[in-house]
Amino acid sequence: MNATERWTTLVQPEALAAALGRDDLVVVDARASLADPLACRRAWELEHIPGAQFADLDQALSDRALQGGRHPWPDAEGFTARLGRWGVSPRHQVVVYDHADCAMAAARFWFLMRALGHADVAVLDGGWERWKALGLPTSGEAPPSAAADYPGRYDPALLLDSRQVQAHLDDGGLLVDARAPERFRGEVEPIDAVAGHVPGAVNRPYTRNLQDGRFKSPDQLREEFTELLGEHDADEVVVMCGSAVTACHHLLAMAHAGLPGARLFTGSWSGWIEDPSRPVATGDD
Repeated sequence: MNATERWTTLVQPEALAAALGRDDLVVVDARASLADPLACRRAWELEHIPGAQFADLDQALSDRALQGGRHPWPDAEGFTARLGRWGVSPRHQVVVYDHADCAMAAARFWFLMRALGHADVAVLDGGWERWKALGLPTSGEAPPSAAADYPGRYDPALLLDSRQVQAHLDDGGLLVDARAPERFRGEVEPIDAVAGHVPGAVNRPYTRNLQDGRFKSPDQLREEFTELLGEHDADEVVVMCGSAVTACHHLLAMAHAGLPGARLFTGSWSGWIEDPSRPVATGDD
């Protein structure tokens, strides 16, 4: 990586390995597990990309004190304070990774940063799994202490609540649900209390963005999303999932495809069903 090269969507492991040690680079480990949230912190303590800070999905990338689904969007003051403790400032190039497919929860971290207006943030394509497969450096040492100042607030236009999502649909906007088809149709629901989807939403599982564990090419993603969007522009699209984690995979894929501007339903399905008066649909689109 030369002094002027910046990464804004994806970065390949070999390029990141060559950049380790740069004073303007911060690496973040966002490995997460819904089944055992503590397991990933233990794994990070044992082995991680050298210098990587650990971002816990529940504690750092969500705020359980707030309402809005299973992973409530954290307030900007709390999140930017964490960024400062990790040594992240607006001048830094940030790279984040999770296990493999970037859906739990590297893409969410990426969009948290983008919502703050931070452009130089990228996800490690193929994640920890590919890093290890390539035999690249790892460490069991805690990262050095760091401190920085990160002033900032989210762009509110990028983050929608349930009321705003309903208004978006009423205005003819496109809502894309990133969950698996069987969850979208309401045939199974392993996590949330109610099965189904938001009436008017369409389904594109986030896994369609991947091929052999890595993101498809920008050209292929652009072709697929252009077909999905139809007459809609990218900034007329809102994405959702179960709790606004895997939905961010679509936001990253669209940006990588040159289709930036889509927005996030921060409560997603788990936030939608907090109010039992809201309608629920089952079956196909």
